[in-house]
Amino acid sequence: MTKYDLLSSVNEGLKKKIEISDIYSEEINLNVLKRIDKIFNKGLNFYLDPKDIEVNKEASIFFRKTHFNSDLNIGTKKIVNHFEELKLNLSTISKLSDLSFERLIEIYKTSDSPQKVANEVRSKLYPEFTLNSRDFLKAFIGKLGANNIFVFEFIETWNKKEKANIDGFFLQPNFIVLKRQQKSFKREIFTLAHELGHYLLNKEEVEQVTTLNIASENLSKIERWCNDFAYYFLINNYEKFINDIKFANSQNDYYLQEIEDISKFTHLSKLSLYTRLLYENKISKSSYNNIREDFDNQYRLRIAEEDRKKELDKLKGIKIGGAVPKPINSPLFISTIQTAFYEGVINEYEVCKRLNIKPEKLEAYL
Repeated sequence: MTKYDLLSSVNEGLKKKIEISDIYSEEINLNVLKRIDKIFNKGLNFYLDPKDIEVNKEASIFFRKTHFNSDLNIGTKKIVNHFEELKLNLSTISKLSDLSFERLIEIYKTSDSPQKVANEVRSKLYPEFTLNSRDFLKAFIGKLGANNIFVFEFIETWNKKEKANIDGFFLQPNFIVLKRQQKSFKREIFTLAHELGHYLLNKEEVEQVTTLNIASENLSKIERWCNDFAYYFLINNYEKFINDIKFANSQNDYYLQEIEDISKFTHLSKLSLYTRLLYENKISKSSYNNIREDFDNQYRLRIAEEDRKKELDKLKGIKIGGAVPKPINSPLFISTIQTAFYEGVINEYEVCKRLNIKPEKLEAYL
C-alpha cells in the first residue's frame, strides 16, 4: 500500500477530506489515527509502541513471497494478517503448554504423481464418508487435526465493506484457512483438498480456488498439482466411472444422471466434474459452456426462491432466523486451548474469546 492508497482508504466516506500532511507529520490528530486504525484493526497502542515493526520472512507470508496467484485486496490482507497473528500466538501457547505438532505426513514434490499421492494419503486423511456436505467438511477438518494440521474458517457477513477475494490459503508449517461457503460446501471441500495439496508440497499460497482453474492451461506447476491432487483425493473409488466416459454429448444426455450420482457420493460439485471432463477432452467447450450456464441459472433461481420465501414469511409475521453462521472449530484447536487452560497458560476469559463461546457454555469445553 502506497501512502496515497492509505490516504484514499482513510478518506472513504468523508465529506471533509484528510490531507496527506495530516498523516505524514510530526504529530497526528487522534481522530485521524482512529481512521487509520479502522483499516488495520491493530488498536491504538500499536502506533504508540516505540519499537520498529519487525520485517522478516518469519513475520509474514507477504515478506516470504513476492508473487501470489491472485490479486489480493485489502480485505484479504487483513484476513491473512489476522491468522498469521493467531498462528504465532498458538505457537507461543503450545511451547508454554509443552505441546508439539510435529509433521506426521511426508513432504512431496510436484514430480510425484498427484494421483499416486492421493491414493497414499487417503487412508490417513480421508474422513468417514457422509452424504451431508457440511458434516463431511467437519469430519475432514477433524481428520486433518488428528494429523497435526490446523484448519480454520473465516466468515464474511453480507454487509462487510471489504470482502476478501480469496477462497483459502496455506501457511507453513501446518495452517490451512478457508472462506466459509455457506451456500456451497462442496466448493469449500474442494478448496480444503486443494490447500491440503499445498501442505503436502509445503508450498505457501494465498489464492482464489475456482472450478474453472481445473481446465486452465495457464496454471503454474504447483497449482496444477494441487488441483489434480484435490480431484483424485475426493473422487476416491469413482475415478473408474469418469475414465469409462467416452464423450459427453446429447446422445448420452451428457451423462447427467451419472455425474449427479458421482457428485453425491464424492462431494465434488457437478460443475467441477464437467470441468474435469473438459480438461480430459471428453466434452466440447460449447457443450460445457451450455451446461455451466444452465447450472448458474438453476443456482440463481434457487436463491431467488429462497429470498421470495423469506419475504412471504416476513409478510406473514413469521420470525426469520438471521444468525451469522459460526465457523467450524478444529478439534486440534479446541484441544490446544483446553491444554493451555489446564496448564495455566490462559484463563477462562481467553478460552471463551478464542473459541468464540459464551461463558455459560464453558463447562462443555473443559
